[in-house]
Amino acid sequence: MNLQQLRSVREAVRRGFNLTEVARALHTSQPGVSRQIRELEQELGFELFVRAGKRLTSLTHAGSVAVPIIEGILGGAENLLRVGEEYSQQSAGKLSISATHSQARYALPDAVHDFRRRYPDVQLNLHQGSPQQVAEMLLSGEADIGIATEALTDYDGLVTLSCYRWTHSVIVPPNHPLLDDPELTLERVATFPVITYSPGFTGRLHIDEAFRVRGLEPNMVLTAMDADVIKTYVELGLGIGIIASIAFDEERDTRLRAIDAGHLFPVNVTRLAFRRGAFLRSYVYDFIETFASPLTREVVEQAALQMPGIDFQI
Repeated sequence: MNLQQLRSVREAVRRGFNLTEVARALHTSQPGVSRQIRELEQELGFELFVRAGKRLTSLTHAGSVAVPIIEGILGGAENLLRVGEEYSQQSAGKLSISATHSQARYALPDAVHDFRRRYPDVQLNLHQGSPQQVAEMLLSGEADIGIATEALTDYDGLVTLSCYRWTHSVIVPPNHPLLDDPELTLERVATFPVITYSPGFTGRLHIDEAFRVRGLEPNMVLTAMDADVIKTYVELGLGIGIIASIAFDEERDTRLRAIDAGHLFPVNVTRLAFRRGAFLRSYVYDFIETFASPLTREVVEQAALQMPGIDFQI
C-alpha cells in the first residue's frame, strides 16, 4: 500500500469516477490510475468500486467504508508534510484561500496586502466560487482557509469562526425617487424592479426572509453572483439593487447612490473556515488574525477543539 494508490482512489471519488480526469489531476496516465486502484484492491482483498466493463460507476459498500479512512490517511500525510515545512521553512510556502466574489473583491484586499508585505516568500493562491464550492475546496484540501457568508456552517468537516457582521444597502441611480423618501421601507422597495444576489450568495437568504415576513413579493428582474454585475445593471436603469454595504464605494461608484438598508434586513455574518484536523502553519494563523484581528491563534486553536456543528463566535 502506498500514497499514490490512496490518492488514485480519492481522486476517482472526487472526479465522479472519471479516470481520464483522475489521470489529469495526478499527472499520470489512465492505465496507471487503473493499475494503482487494482493493486490496492488486491492488497485489501475487496473491491472498492463497482465497474461496468472497464469503467468505474460507483463505490461498493466496502468502498464507502474505506474512503473516509483513506481520506484520513492522506490528510495525516499532508499534515506531516506541513509540519516539516513549518520547521524547515518557517516564512516560506503556499497559502490557498477560497472565497466568494464579494469577499475576494471587497473584504480580502487589505489583509492580502499586509500579509504579502510580511511574508513575501509565501505564494498566495486565491480561488473564487460559490459558498458551496468554497466549502468543497476546503474539504478536498485544495484550499487552506475559506471565507464566505453562506453555507460554511452546514459542513461538520469544517471549523467555522465568525469574523465580522455587515448589512445591506439599496443602490439607485442619481435622482431616483427613493432618495426623496424620509425613510426607506420594504413596502416602497417592493414597488420597484429589484436586482440582487443569486440564491445562496451574500445574504440573499436574509433578503428573501425579510420580504416573506412582511408578506411582500418583490419583482426580482435579475440576479447575479457579485455586486459589480448588480451595479452595472442598476446603472443601465433595469431596477434598484440590493447589495452588501461594503460593496459600495462613493469614490468609484459615482453614477450610483446608496441608501442604508440595515434596518430592513437581518444582519449578516461573514465566516472563516478551515478543514477539521488540518495542520495550520504559523503564517496561516497570522493571515487569519490579519483578516479578523479578534481571531488570534489561541482563539482559532480553541475553536478547532469544539465539537462539529458549532459556529465558534467570540
